[in-house]
Amino acid sequence: MAQLAKDYDSVMGRSNEIMKEALGLDYAPFESGSVAFDYEALMKATNYTIDEINRIQSRTGVGSTPLLELRNITAFARKYAKPGYGARIFVKDEAANASGSFKDRRAACAVAHAKKLGYKGVVAATSGNYGAAVASQAAMQGLECIIVQECYDSKGVGQPEIVEKARKCEALGAEVIQLTVGPELFYTTLSVIEDTGYFNASLYSPYGIAGIETLGYEIAMQCREKIGKDPDMVVCTNAGGGMVTGTARGLIKAGCKDTKVVAASIDLTGLSMASDVDFNRKSCTTGHTGFGVPYATDPDHSDVPRSAARPLRYMDEYVTTTQGEVMYMTEMLANLEGLERGPAGNTALACAFSLAQELPEDAVLVVSETEYTGAGKHIQPQLAFAKENGIDVRFGNPQEEDKPGTNLILPKDPSFIKHKVADLKHFKQSRIKKAVKKAGCEPNEADLVYLAEEVKEDVAFVKETLGL
Repeated sequence: MAQLAKDYDSVMGRSNEIMKEALGLDYAPFESGSVAFDYEALMKATNYTIDEINRIQSRTGVGSTPLLELRNITAFARKYAKPGYGARIFVKDEAANASGSFKDRRAACAVAHAKKLGYKGVVAATSGNYGAAVASQAAMQGLECIIVQECYDSKGVGQPEIVEKARKCEALGAEVIQLTVGPELFYTTLSVIEDTGYFNASLYSPYGIAGIETLGYEIAMQCREKIGKDPDMVVCTNAGGGMVTGTARGLIKAGCKDTKVVAASIDLTGLSMASDVDFNRKSCTTGHTGFGVPYATDPDHSDVPRSAARPLRYMDEYVTTTQGEVMYMTEMLANLEGLERGPAGNTALACAFSLAQELPEDAVLVVSETEYTGAGKHIQPQLAFAKENGIDVRFGNPQEEDKPGTNLILPKDPSFIKHKVADLKHFKQSRIKKAVKKAGCEPNEADLVYLAEEVKEDVAFVKETLGL
C-alpha cells in the first residue's frame, strides 16, 4: 500500500474523506447542491431518541444532575432591582457529571456510538473540558483516547486553565498532543485520525449535540417538578454553539414553548484567537466572543463537514459580560452559595445576575451549567497569569473601562455587574451573507427558507438582507 503524503496541503486536501471515514456518517445525502442542507435529517441520522441517549448517559454517571436554587444570590440581585423585580435564579449543577462538566453529555453519546460501530479509539480536538469528558468516557467504555490540544504560544507558555485541562485528560488515561496556536490543530487532528483509524469524537457532530438535548429536557422536567412551571429564561454560556443548540432543542422536545433562550459570552473584542501574540493576553479561555461570534456566523469551519451546533437557530438574545465580572461572580458563587465552580458556567451566571434584575420576582431564570474547578481554573492563577503578561488588574467599572488584552477590571461592587446586549440582527445578517458567499450561487426558494430557519427569522428578513 502506497504511503500517503503527510504534508499540510495533502492532509487538508483529504479532509472530507478522512472525516467521513472517522464518523461512520456520510454527509452527502443531506446536501442540496446549493446553499441549503437538511439539518433536521442530519440530526435524525443519529438514530437515537432522547430516551435512548438518557439511558446511554446514565450508564456512565452522566445526567440527572441537580437543579439548585441560588437563594442568596437571588436575594443579592433583588437589592439592585426595582421593587417587585429580581427573578429566582437556579443553576443546573453539571459539575456533578463524571468528569465535571456538561461536556460529558456530548462525550457519552459520541464514545458509545464509536464503540457500537467497532472503533478501537477516539480522537478529539479541544482545549477545554470536552477533552476530559472524552477521556473519562473512553476509560469507562474501554476505548483508547487521544486529545489534540491547542495549548501554547510560540514561546511554549501555556494558559493555566488549558494546562489544567491537559493534566486532567492525562489523569484519565488519554494521550495528549499539545500544540501551539494556529492552523496545526485541525491538520494534526486529521493526521492522527487518519493514522490511527480512530473515531472523530467531534464537538460538532450530531451525536455530540444530541447528547446535550438531555440537559434542556431535564431543566424543563425539574422546573415543573420543583416549581410547577416552565423556566421563563435559560441562560447558556456560548462559545462553539453546542450548549445553546442542544439545550434549546431539549427544551423544545420537552414542550417549552415560551422559554427565552439567551446566549452569554465574555466580550473579547479586539483579540484574535488565531494570534500568537493575543493567545495569552486573554484570561478566560472558554465562553468568549472570540469563539462565540465566528462559530455563530460561520458554523461550518469545524472538524466535520457540517456542524450540528447552529446557535442562531435557537437563541432569542445574545448578551456579553467581561472577564472581571466573571471572576467576581466566581467568588460570589463560592462565598454566598458554597459552590466552588469553574469559570465557564459563571459566564452565564454573571449575565444572569444582571438579567434577573429585569424580570419580575415570580419569574424563573435557569443558568444551564456549572463546571468543575481545579488548580489552573481558580481566579488566583488566572489573575497572576494576567499580571505576568502585562495586564492591568484593578477594580472599577468593567462595562466602561474594560479593554481585552490591556486590562482586567473587577467590579467595584455588585451594582457594576451589567450585561450588554449584542447586535443579534447583525450576526444573523452576517450568517446569511456568508452562507450565500460560500455556496457561490444565487439562492433559490428552498435556500431562502433554509436561511430563514438558520437565523430564526422569516423569508422576508433573508430577502431584505440579500437585497432581493
